Amino acid sequence: MSLSTRPLFKPFQTPNLALKNRLVMAPMTRSHSPQGVPGQDVVDYYRRRAEGGIGLIITEGTTINHPVASNDVNIPFFHGEDSLDGWRNVLAAVHAAGGKIFPQLWHMGAQRAAGQGPNPELEAICPFAQAARDAKALGFDGIELHGAHGYLIDQFFWAELNKRDDHYNGSIADRTRFAVEIIRAVRHEVGNDYPVALRFSQFKIGAYDAKLANNPQEFEEFLTPLADAGVDLFHASSRRYWEPEFTDSNLTLAGWTKKISGKPTIAVGSVGLDIDFMSSFGGAESNSTSLDELITRLDNDEFDLIAVGRALISDPAWANKIQQGQENSIATFKPADLATLI
Repeated sequence: MSLSTRPLFKPFQTPNLALKNRLVMAPMTRSHSPQGVPGQDVVDYYRRRAEGGIGLIITEGTTINHPVASNDVNIPFFHGEDSLDGWRNVLAAVHAAGGKIFPQLWHMGAQRAAGQGPNPELEAICPFAQAARDAKALGFDGIELHGAHGYLIDQFFWAELNKRDDHYNGSIADRTRFAVEIIRAVRHEVGNDYPVALRFSQFKIGAYDAKLANNPQEFEEFLTPLADAGVDLFHASSRRYWEPEFTDSNLTLAGWTKKISGKPTIAVGSVGLDIDFMSSFGGAESNSTSLDELITRLDNDEFDLIAVGRALISDPAWANKIQQGQENSIATFKPADLATLI
């Protein structure tokens, strides 16, 4: 017999963020914004998920105002009048549907290969604070900094990539310095009461066994400077939310994050599906799975929120159907859905 889904639909409240439930839409790159401008199809895409019952939407990665932040002219900008007008329309639609929304602010860093556009003539080499100020001015409910998966901020975190010979390298705490400076700059622009989330990961795209921290002590040395700099909400990205992170403990990455930092934490990774996202990208079929373990961990306060990705691609009404006990009517995710993202 399945557990009650009630814990998923408890309100979430902090001093600067109130959500109607514990469900978050995970950021997923779409490349459906020609020349960086989100149009009506982007408005409709996010509106449908808000109408479908999701409490907080974190947008696909949106690039900050730097000429080599992106490798695709169809990834949306979070700068420039036309792009910000497009996001203003998205924001209005999500709020009208009863949802809340953060833009995810992104710079690809060295993952953008030379010759990729926009601005293919420039080398891959950061105006996060301006984007955060624009998000607040537009009325977004907070922002998320993308510090995961081997992109720019994460390239400083990860010892395998950070080969600098200055104060941005050294101990694991030293490697957080770049992120700490960004977080402080964002805080200077938006004040202390505006929600700032940070997404981070152990794994990297193409390096799924990578580790920033090998044990809880190293993990504490990593998290503490970030929390002290002003992160309100950690988004602990993993491929499978239920997997233990360190030996001799059943705690997940999100669980350790909350235990060490004391900050509210989002878990993510293959929610409701039996295979991880890279298997889906490779064309593997997936099936729906029980949410019982998720509900148990959430009810035990191991983490506070759960981000859902692919299940929301196939069925925008996923949250409402779960709440109404209509799991059998949820559309099955298929790899072909990744090509549409409607």
